[in-house]
Amino acid sequence: MADVEAAAAAKPNGKKETVEGFASESGDEEIGIVNKAQPLKQDLKNRHMQMIAIGGAIGAGLFVGSGSALSAGGPAALVIGYIIIGIMLLFTCQALAEMAVLFPVNGAFFTYVVRFIDPSWGFAIGWDYAISWLTVLPFELIAAGITIRFWREDINIGVWITVFLVVLSIIQIFGVRGYGEVEFILSMIKIIACTGFIILGIVINCGGVGDRGYLGAQYWHDPGAFRNGFNGFAGVFVVAAFSFAGTELVGLAAAESANPRKAIPMATKQVFWRIAFFYVVNLFILGLIVRSDDDRLLGASGANTKNSPFVIAIQDAGIKVLPSIFNAVITIAVISVANSCTFGSTRTMQALAERGMGPAFLAYVDKQGRPLWCIAIQIAFGFLAFIAESADSGKVFGWLLALSGLSYFFVWGSICLTHIRFRYAWQAQGYTLEQIPYKPTLGVYGSWIGLGLNILCLIATFYSALYPSPDATPSAEAFFQSYLAAPVVIALYLGWKVYSRDWRLYIPVEEMDLKSGARLHVPDPDEVIVGKTWGNLPMRIVRGLF
Repeated sequence: MADVEAAAAAKPNGKKETVEGFASESGDEEIGIVNKAQPLKQDLKNRHMQMIAIGGAIGAGLFVGSGSALSAGGPAALVIGYIIIGIMLLFTCQALAEMAVLFPVNGAFFTYVVRFIDPSWGFAIGWDYAISWLTVLPFELIAAGITIRFWREDINIGVWITVFLVVLSIIQIFGVRGYGEVEFILSMIKIIACTGFIILGIVINCGGVGDRGYLGAQYWHDPGAFRNGFNGFAGVFVVAAFSFAGTELVGLAAAESANPRKAIPMATKQVFWRIAFFYVVNLFILGLIVRSDDDRLLGASGANTKNSPFVIAIQDAGIKVLPSIFNAVITIAVISVANSCTFGSTRTMQALAERGMGPAFLAYVDKQGRPLWCIAIQIAFGFLAFIAESADSGKVFGWLLALSGLSYFFVWGSICLTHIRFRYAWQAQGYTLEQIPYKPTLGVYGSWIGLGLNILCLIATFYSALYPSPDATPSAEAFFQSYLAAPVVIALYLGWKVYSRDWRLYIPVEEMDLKSGARLHVPDPDEVIVGKTWGNLPMRIVRGLF
């Protein structure tokens, strides 16, 4: 078995620097970089990473989109669907965290896919991910404008789109630190709102407010726990995926974290609480106090906050001021997701350009660590939000969002597959698990579970795209509006294969680059390493989540 010294020595001109029990390997540039740029600023603190993990992507998908999922599948399908996606993402984020702590490099999972699976698949996943965030931004700006209509319908939505676009542009001036501070503040507000709704929901369910008395689980009996059979259940997955989108941003932020080996594992543990508390518990209580056959839920899409199941629950309880307060929370949540859009797309495009997989000018990073041309392109996409003033805006954005809805399953599945391939190569090249700074509780088995669940979700979504309801007949337009991301990914993959003339399906294990940017853990000679047994499994799970 090779130890840390041998690993460093194996690298031409390599040097090993040991700091606080970690050995960093330096010497050569990372393989594949053709447009080397200024390094990104490492300005994200531990508190920023915690809030990005626990509340960064909570937005209209949870507060509004969950209403359409409740209407389509019923309260039981809603909770079960979100639990399945949540378990899948828990394993995905833990796999990503292991690689992000070991390799805190620019591009995160895109870079890992290129290095450990195949450059063509990395090109496809990278651009699909970037395009999904590019197209989500105008949608979020429109959503933010629509939330204002809850109070004022007399002001043109274009005014509010302009205001939010200007605010978003100002945030970019402050670089990654601006992104971190804004997410820290807005995530705090969202966390307080989610916690408050859980308490309020329990009070409403017990008959503490309103004239409906004690509700208990009566809505699970009438109109029922499930609606529209398996079709309704399968339809929950796309809504849930959109709600959870952005969970992987913690890994993408590793290259700009001041202390990734400490911040990433702590932030990953917060993902469990985000899934269990802010999604599953909130939606379970929501299904207890809002009827799944309520006609108002049929309009729960985009940011139509008047049809938000959270707002409906508060209105039905007869509480006067609180609907406006919660609508303000939804507005803040939408702005937060728009802020995440800019971060996710710009960092991915910059990493793609560095590897020659995008226009060279996109690799430019200024002295403040800002990828300026990537930011300019993202802001330019924001101007598409003004299409909202046209009569065909709904159809246009239906197709734009079709690019993003399914993309996350490909990204999350690729992260799990990358971790599986990485672990296989790690062992084959003579490294030991003790040299990995952070290891998930279930190790590579968790990634196999995550990959399997991603594939099942893709199958269920394919079925739902063909048959959205039990009596539906297949429609080409309806299918591609749900499944458009799949042919886009395949086209990108084949396109880069033809361009690069590399027809290998995957990178051979012996050719995988496991050295560039690595931060290996140096075990303490006096450290007692406890083996994994069935007896200590419960405590290992606890330590992995807390």
